[in-house]
This record gives sequence, C-alpha cells and structure tokens, in this order.
Amino acid sequence: MPVRPAHYNWLFRYRLYHLPFWFLYHSMWWTLATGDPWIVINNILFSPYSVKFSFYVVFQALGAYFNLYFLMPRFLEKGRYVPYILLFLLTVVTTAALIVSGYYAGAAWTHHSFEELYGLKPDNYLQLFKGSTLPSTLAGMTLAMSIRLAKSWIKAQRRQQLLEKEKLETELKFLKSQFNPHFLFNTINSIFVLIHKNPAMASASLAKFSDLLRYQLYECNEQEIPLEQELGYLSNFIELEKLRQDHNNFELTLEVGEPHTGDLTIAPFVLMPFVENAFKHVSQRKDQPNWIRLHLRFEGQRLLFDIANSMSLQQQASGGFLRHSGIGLKNVQRRLDLVYPGKHHLHIQQDGDQFRVTLQLHLHGHTAAEPVTVPA
Repeated sequence: MPVRPAHYNWLFRYRLYHLPFWFLYHSMWWTLATGDPWIVINNILFSPYSVKFSFYVVFQALGAYFNLYFLMPRFLEKGRYVPYILLFLLTVVTTAALIVSGYYAGAAWTHHSFEELYGLKPDNYLQLFKGSTLPSTLAGMTLAMSIRLAKSWIKAQRRQQLLEKEKLETELKFLKSQFNPHFLFNTINSIFVLIHKNPAMASASLAKFSDLLRYQLYECNEQEIPLEQELGYLSNFIELEKLRQDHNNFELTLEVGEPHTGDLTIAPFVLMPFVENAFKHVSQRKDQPNWIRLHLRFEGQRLLFDIANSMSLQQQASGGFLRHSGIGLKNVQRRLDLVYPGKHHLHIQQDGDQFRVTLQLHLHGHTAAEPVTVPA
C-alpha cells in the first residue's frame, strides 16, 4: 500500500481538503446574487470584500464541523434530539453573528467606510444578521449535515448488503456442514456402542445429538440469539465429541463462567469454529497426553474466550494446523469484522506444542459471574 507524504497526512487529518468545497460553495452563492462569475472572482481576490468572504468561508466551515463531529455524534446519533436541536440552533446563531463581524473587519482593514462598501449604516447589524449571514449559515450547515447523513446512509446500506451477503454465505456453509457425514457417522457409531455398554449414557447422548440438530435447523436463524442457546449448543457438541476420544490419553479442561442475566445475545456459531477446529486437529499422540483447554468468562459486557489444543510434532514442524484451519479462521475473522465492528479482538497463535485462539467480544448485557472450573 503506497505511503502518503507527510503533507498529505496533515491535509487529511485536519480536513483541509474541504476548503475548496467551502470556497466554491460561497462563490456560487455570490455568483447567483451578482450574475457574473468574473466580478465575483475579482471581488474575492482583489477587492475589500475578500475579508468578508473569508469570514463566511472560515466560520461557516467551523460551525459545520462542530455540528458534524461534536454535536451529531454526542446528541443526534444517541437519540438526544431536544438538546441537539437547541445546540444546533445556538451554533447557527453564534456562527452567523461572528460572520457579521467580518463586514466590520473588512471596512476597518481596507480603510473604507461601512456605508461605502455595503450601502448600509454601521448600526444596521440586525439587518445584516437576519438578511445575509443567518440564512447563509443555516443553508451551509444544513447542506453539510445532509451530505454527512447521506454518506452515513450509503455506508450503512453497503454494510447491510455485506451483512446480507455474509449471512447467505454463512447459511450455505452451515447447511453444508450441519450434516457432515464424518461427524454424523462417528457420533451415531459412538452412541450405538454405548447402547450395549451404558444404556443411560447412550440415551443422554442421543438426546444431546437431537438437540444439536434441532438447534442447527431451527433455532439459529436470527442475526443474534440468546447467549444461553449458543452455550447449550457448544456444551452438546463438546459432550458428543468426547464420546469418540481416547479417554485414557485425552484431557479436556473446561472453565466456564455463567452470566447473571439471561439478556445477553450473540451471533450464532461465532465460537463454534474454534471449538470444532480444536477437536478436529488435537494431537493423537500415544506416548503423552493429548489435551484441549477451554476458558470462557464474562467481565461486564465482555465475553472472554480462550481455547488451546495440543499439537503433534509433525503438525509443529509442518505448520499443518495453520494451513488446514486458515480458510475457516479467516472466514470467522471476516464475519466478526462485519457483525462486531470495533467490538472484538481476535488473536490466533501457534506456540510450541499448542495452538491457541483468544477472543474478546463486546456483548449487550450486565456483569457476569466468576468462572467456575468444571471437571471433564
């Protein structure tokens, strides 16, 4: 990506590239009033009216930016309409009053009489305010606000289109993965074996399997769902995956905190790919334990998710885990960027004999309980 020179950064940081817009805007209005653009250009550049013109350009720009970057984010976008309207009108009046002083400054700077320059007596302050500066300021600030709102609307529409596209792509992926033959075969086979060895466990596992399929088919069609549903789905998935692990050589550690409120919501299947990858790629060593460690807790409105799994020496040497998981993890990252812009932090690393994923996610809700260790 090309690096901008220092003067370009300065130009964009302070929005100085907007000055030509304000210059042309006021030039246009003056041209409409006089009917001759050449007279306007001469007056702006080579006449005593240039001081008055500069007051229009500078103070209306300041008033507009104060509205766009201070009043609108802090009041209008937060639904505080009455304070916003009052402060907006106060800004318009103050800006218009400051621009009137430009008429007097122009006369003093050029050593011309006020009446000679403007055809008015110096005590006609209110006439200039009501007839010239106030309507012009109101029109200029309204135009700037309209442009900002239009840009925000277009941006929101594009983001909504991306979300809809992502939703369709995600739904297609889920439909393809919901009935993964490998997962279905292993789960059903494990339950079949349990029927003879432990009928009670087989019955419980079959119920979990049924709940998992029901959740995938019917209960996860919203953009956000109750957090407890997602956690229940993860719990069922983990229990079913445990059935096909070698319990003599596999260690699963869960540290899960439960939120105090049931009002927390989350986008469905945000956490699922990380858990699925951990079980899919956990090492299968015979000489030492293979393990998965999952930590999930809540701090206020934040969900803190941490999962790590052991890796074989072959995976460590070849980086196989990263290659096999890369596409899926990139899709999750893209989905997080769309659904939780600025409200998440994802960190993925391969460190020694383990692969680790940490995710911080901002949810809507209240303080959660401290994590409680649950034996696997």
